[in-house]
Amino acid sequence: MHQSEIIFFSVFVVSIIAFLLIDLLLIGKKEHIVSAKEAAIWSVIWISMAVAFGFFLKYHGELIHGISNYQDLEIVTKNYAENIKLIPGDYEESLRIFRNHQFLTYITGYLIEKTLSVDNLFVMMMILAGFGVRKESYKPVLFWGILGAIILRSLFIFAGAALIHEFSWLLLVFGGFLVYSGIKMYVDRNKDEIIEPQNHRLVKFLSKNFLVYPRYVASRFFLRKNKKFYITPLFIVLVLIEFSDLIFAFDSIPAIFAVTIDPYIVFFSNIFAILGLRALFFLLIKVVDKFWLLKPGVSLLLIFIGFKLLFHNWLDFIGFKTVHSLIFISFVLIFSIVFSLLFPRNEKEEIKL
Repeated sequence: MHQSEIIFFSVFVVSIIAFLLIDLLLIGKKEHIVSAKEAAIWSVIWISMAVAFGFFLKYHGELIHGISNYQDLEIVTKNYAENIKLIPGDYEESLRIFRNHQFLTYITGYLIEKTLSVDNLFVMMMILAGFGVRKESYKPVLFWGILGAIILRSLFIFAGAALIHEFSWLLLVFGGFLVYSGIKMYVDRNKDEIIEPQNHRLVKFLSKNFLVYPRYVASRFFLRKNKKFYITPLFIVLVLIEFSDLIFAFDSIPAIFAVTIDPYIVFFSNIFAILGLRALFFLLIKVVDKFWLLKPGVSLLLIFIGFKLLFHNWLDFIGFKTVHSLIFISFVLIFSIVFSLLFPRNEKEEIKL
């Protein structure tokens, strides 16, 4: 890891954590139910930050890797972007090509993760509803859940990038897994998922190994009473949300590796997408069921990305570029949302697509 990469990565992580803490400890210090207006404002803020970072990459993307000359640029593209063609002797034009590549792969990765995270929203809603969590406690639970997801995904992304660098055939494994996940998601699209707290394996494990307080205590995760240390039911909910996010990461992170193997672009696009997940949760909590075509759309995207990984050499040969992936992903996302609203599903009907 280059020194500039370490500095940039560290500053990015510290800035994001500081911003999240300001939101939790200052702006949202009082317990309250997050309104649609507040969720919309925060959604705009996070999306704006994500887009702004994309334009930073478009005009200064070389700063991440500490590129200062053509030789540096050649080394970085050899490691992370072999499919782009530099112009020998023309550093400025080659740098422009590299920056555009960074921008396109970041935006594409962001859209992929944002789309795939919709399914994660359904699971979060089921967990919170299944455990009878007060709506006032949603915000702190989702805050710590997202903070934990940032840490876990950081480890997963950089470990995955290191493994892919050593064993390129892993991309084929990821591709096959994504095709399987997409087909399974489509086949199971009509199945009702039910969370039964008392029967969940993770709940049983925590109850067996820790003292669990019998009821919720405001938004507290831990409690000390009569010289005994307890975990509260809200902590169990938090662990379940972290666990569910880890499961979803097995789909979403390999999917972004289909776009780029640059671990920093994968990380930035992934993190910006999940940062806005909490605001998106509160924004869509009452209407998410109306987007009935999103699940088939997500399954189609997983299959598409899986095939892209399986046949990436052939696709590179015929000139299939990142911009084509971006167009296809955008089309599927827009189609799924627009047609879900134009043709609302009768609740008594099954999806027959």
